[in-house]
Amino acid sequence: MLERDDLERTLRRIAHEIAEKNPGPDALAIVGIHTRGALLARRLHALLAELSDTEAPIGDVDISFYRDDVGAKSPASQPVVHASHIDFDLAGRTVVLIDDVLFTGRTVRAAIDALFDYGRPQRVQLAVLCDRGHRELPIRPDYVGKNLPTAREERVNVRLEELDGADEVTISAPRAAELSA
Repeated sequence: MLERDDLERTLRRIAHEIAEKNPGPDALAIVGIHTRGALLARRLHALLAELSDTEAPIGDVDISFYRDDVGAKSPASQPVVHASHIDFDLAGRTVVLIDDVLFTGRTVRAAIDALFDYGRPQRVQLAVLCDRGHRELPIRPDYVGKNLPTAREERVNVRLEELDGADEVTISAPRAAELSA
């Protein structure tokens, strides 16, 4: 769906859209959702710094304990917990929350809950690399890299150089274990 150059162009376009919609870069903050959202946030942060000649604060948030399904999954499938890093005041800021794939909206809801534990931003905007639909909550992204119409059981795979050794987005059939769960 997206290869290395496509992904770079997509992130550059999202950065331009964020800069256009938020002309006061000193009131902006970037927060990525662990894991791949945090990596994308770093890339967007660098692109925004190029565009505005200022650096907005950047942070990342782990949503493991904010998920509404944390106790419902088997112990083997429990998420890996990361530390959150928001070392700046959120008050009066527009926080752009970054994630790789928007699906049901539950991850974003959990991220907003986690974010508000650090303070009360003036506004929260959402940027996602891929929007695959199938929302279960009324969550809508402000910035979308690519809309990917998928079947509910399909899987969107985002691979990033920093973690996976390659930049790409693919769609695959579900794993056998996911079908039986």
